[in-house]
Amino acid sequence: MNYLDRNEFNFLPSQKVIDAVNSFTPETLCFYTRIYDEGKKSVVSVRVSELYNVPEEQVLLAYGGEEILKNAIHYFLTMGDNRSILIPEYSWWYYNCVASECSGETHMYPLYELDDTFAYNVDEVIEYTNRIHPRMLLLASPNNPTGNSLTSEEIGRIMENIPSDTMVLVDEAYASFISPDTDYIAPLVNKYDNLIISRTLSKFYGLPGLRVGFGFIGKGHDQFLSYSNKYLGFNRFSEAVALAALESDEHYRKVAEDMEWDRQLFKSELGDLPGFKVYKSVANFILVKYPYEIKEALQKALAEQDYKIKFMTDKGMESCLRITLGRKEQIQVVVDTIKKVFEETSCGK
Repeated sequence: MNYLDRNEFNFLPSQKVIDAVNSFTPETLCFYTRIYDEGKKSVVSVRVSELYNVPEEQVLLAYGGEEILKNAIHYFLTMGDNRSILIPEYSWWYYNCVASECSGETHMYPLYELDDTFAYNVDEVIEYTNRIHPRMLLLASPNNPTGNSLTSEEIGRIMENIPSDTMVLVDEAYASFISPDTDYIAPLVNKYDNLIISRTLSKFYGLPGLRVGFGFIGKGHDQFLSYSNKYLGFNRFSEAVALAALESDEHYRKVAEDMEWDRQLFKSELGDLPGFKVYKSVANFILVKYPYEIKEALQKALAEQDYKIKFMTDKGMESCLRITLGRKEQIQVVVDTIKKVFEETSCGK
């Protein structure tokens, strides 16, 4: 089966990751890590601290980016009377799900479709946040499924103009696909105590099955850190593989660059067909609007070839496909199948 529906990784891991797996000593699992004796969370949080120039005590480590998200929402929405959270209109369904688990009150701010992209209206995000005054504001950059992002300057402008008691979580699960530049993170985290930036090894580093997420939080949240940290440390096998992944940027940057071929194929082959629109994306997926009438035939044709893509069901996006950017031969099959089904239906005649 070719899974192009959940933004997973259809390429090979780096050689360093493969070597780390093959050379791991099972006896290591017989003992807890001793890094806690040094007042550190993990060898991974130490390395992330060095790479991002953020103090180790402000580094978050978790079971994937989803645990950072869940820990933050569950904690901050249950501390005090304000249980409201503000999230993007078109975004990952899981945000709302996690908030509902702790009886959170979800409000949405709009994303706008502009030509072949979606975009935040930063001034409007600021206005919504000041008017609603939520306990948490969630920003996704890049946003799933629309693929648009915020600049560091835009994040800074939002932080500067909203209430200081609103915790802001920036979900940057896909951010490494935009640029290798991470120099903006430390200044933002150092300046704004109410900021959390969440990242993961699941997307750019292609290890969703490893379940390792990391992030950063502003100063003064010792109680939250105690809530989210693991007293006895983390999975030592995962730590070894995670360290290897973090030292493999060249390999994964090459994969990210190869994905541009996928984007261009979608644009050139589908962009001018009636009823289609290919949206710009800076993540490892692409959003495509298609004639809804071909949905059933397209699902059948893809299933016959053992391919899965995401047929969107979110309100306002029912006529969209979200397709993970995979290997060239996979994307060629998907594009050819979409064209063939379109041409064989009344839409293409």
